[in-house]
Formats: sequence, structure tokens, C-alpha cells
Amino acid sequence: MEFNGFVIRSYEDHNDEGQFSDKAQVLDLERRCEIGQSKRVFLFTDNLGDPICRIRNSPMYKMLVAECDKEVVGVIQGSIKAVFFTPHKPPPPGLVVKVGYVLGLRVAPPYRRRGIGAALVRRLEDWFVSNDVDYCCMAAEKDNHASLNLFINNLRYIKFRTGRILVNPVRNHPYNINSSEIKIQKLKIEDAEAIYKKHMASTELFPKDIKNILKNKLSLGTWMANFKQQHYPLRSSSSTTGGNEQSSWAIVSLWNSGEVFRLRLGKAPFAWVIYTKSLKIMDKILPCFKLVLVPNFFKPFGFYFVYGLHHEGPFSERLVGALCKFVHNMAMNNSKDHNCKAIVTEISGDEDDDLKMEIPHWKLLSCYEDFWCIKSLKSKKNNNNISNDHDHDDHILEWTNTPPIRTLFVDPREV
Repeated sequence: MEFNGFVIRSYEDHNDEGQFSDKAQVLDLERRCEIGQSKRVFLFTDNLGDPICRIRNSPMYKMLVAECDKEVVGVIQGSIKAVFFTPHKPPPPGLVVKVGYVLGLRVAPPYRRRGIGAALVRRLEDWFVSNDVDYCCMAAEKDNHASLNLFINNLRYIKFRTGRILVNPVRNHPYNINSSEIKIQKLKIEDAEAIYKKHMASTELFPKDIKNILKNKLSLGTWMANFKQQHYPLRSSSSTTGGNEQSSWAIVSLWNSGEVFRLRLGKAPFAWVIYTKSLKIMDKILPCFKLVLVPNFFKPFGFYFVYGLHHEGPFSERLVGALCKFVHNMAMNNSKDHNCKAIVTEISGDEDDDLKMEIPHWKLLSCYEDFWCIKSLKSKKNNNNISNDHDHDDHILEWTNTPPIRTLFVDPREV
């Protein structure tokens, strides 16, 4: 389909390694486009030779490219999955709907402000509609004004939730965890699935296929923490999973995003560069001080993504902090994965600040306002039923204006 001199078409995923193949051109485009618009830092992606790496683990996915004079000048990715729809008014909680995710929108700098980005999104929405998708979502940092203007002001997306992306560098020294007070154990996949379904099924955008995520080779496992004087029985003969309502516990799962793609820091404040280099020099001169060193983020690095974070009970934020420190120490000691240089955790912006403070992170590398936006596709699916469309728009407005009961579930396949 042609728009104003450029063509929108499907990405051709084949083995052609030539200079003008879709694969080569998309990889080159990714290298030229930074992630986000932060004035402090920006990142470049390294897809490890696979342009579709970020969506390949999704149940359904598609990539579109914009082509001008046989040159790929824009790209967008989309995925589809079934999630539990849990607004506070009808349809009732537990209803499964299809949600499409808009990912990886890139337009080459010389071709921006020509409507290519909007055309790519609209074509991807058409693909969503053809597969009976009810809603589509996207996320962008607060500082990414161009992206938010496109989706909210131009394409009628609605700000839905605010997330906080907390990034913690993998240090050269481990964190101390009070093992005399806190117990951390790795869960079996079936136990993790049972706990998630019991305690997080009402979480917004909770995936129906949670078991497939936990069984994926990129999922490194699930861990639970509790205070040693308390107990959370994982299984019994009478019930799948249960627990003492008064006990405190926390759970996290871990996804090895570094096996899918890598990141590279493109810019950082001069003072930060001087600070990190000075630490390395001082550590060589005075190793007895055991200074905490920062990894070299200017070279491609991998990261672990913490997902399925949930906690209940008094002081359970401390248990989350212990789990995040445990994950850091595991990454630091993993001799098989020297490329893991950061731990990334996303929590809801509606979470208590106490939780944010318990999770180790660097403010400079983190994003405290990651805007999630949503759009109903009922208008495209039901063009001939105006009343139903307005009813659905009213419903989604009520949903987005109501504070969430539980935190937002961030699927690691859409990171």
C-alpha cells in the first residue's frame, strides 16, 4: 500500500544477507535510531542479527516496513495475545480479550515528520483488527514527546497507566541479604503458575498463557521470599495453593533479555563519565577499599528483566528488595553470562514509594514515568454499529480514570 511516495508492506524474513535485504536495512536502521528522547541518556539496540528478536516469543507477531525508493526508512512491530480484562465495571473481571502491542516504531531521521510513523501504526492496527483484537497498547517515556504526540493527539490513544522502569547496574560486589531473617527459595514452574493465577489473575493485562512464559527458555526461574518465622504452603492435598492471610511474602520471575538483544549507551552526562572512570582508577590504586564499580555501558550489554513481581503482607516491600538483591548477586556470579550488566524492573507508578526505595536502582539510568497508552479498536471492528462504539469508548474512559486495584503486569516478551 502506497502513502505519499512510500510503501508500507510486510517485512520479508528470509535468509538473504545482501546489503539491500530487509534484514540488513532494518538492522542498519536500528543502529541509527536511539531509544527514547531523554535529555540525560539515550540507548542504541543491538538485535544480534535478528530484527524480529523482540517479538519472536509472542503467540502472534508481525513486522511492517516503510519503503521509499527501495530503501527501508521506517519499521514497526506488533504482537497479539489473550489477557484477562479486569476493569471495575462490566464486562466482568475474568473476561479474556485480545490485546495488540505496538513495539519498535522507528523512522530514519531524514524521513521524519512525513506521516510515515502514523501510516505504519494505522497499518498495524488494521492487522490487529483482522485478527479480532479488542484493544491495542503502547508505552513511551514521558520525555518522548514526539511519540506521545503521535499516539495521543494524532491516533487517539488514551493514557492508561504510568510505570516506573528501575535499572540497577550489576556491580563488582554482592549485596548483603539477611539470611537469618529471610528465606528465598526457587519455585517449580507449576507452583509459580498456581501462585500467579491465584494472586495476580486480576492484575491488568495478565496473560492467559502465563505457563508458556514461565516455561520459555529465556525465563530463568521464579523465586519466593518470606520471613523465616512465617510460612507460605505451596501445595497441599486439598488445594492447589494456599497461604496464611497474615503472612508476608514476595515473588519475582526473571527473564534473560540479553539473549534476545543488547543495549548500548549512546550518551551520558560528562560528570557521570568522569565519575565512573575515576572509580576504576582508584580501585586499581587502592583495591583494599573494594570500591563499587559501574559496568561499561558504552559497549553492548545484556540485562535481566524482573517480571511477575508481587508482594503481600506487612513489610513485604523488604522481601521484594531482598529478591532484587538476590537476582543481582545471581547475575554477578553467573560465569556463563558475562554480558549481563544490568537488572531492569518495572513497577506501577501507583505503587507506594516504599517499594521503589527497596528496589536497588540508579536514578540516572531509570525512568520514573513510563506512560502506557491504550486504544479501543471496536470502532474499526464495528463501523456500522455507532451506539456500541460509543458505549465502549465510555467504558474504556471509566476504566482508565479509575485507580488500579493491583499493579500492571509487564509481559517480558514485550520488553
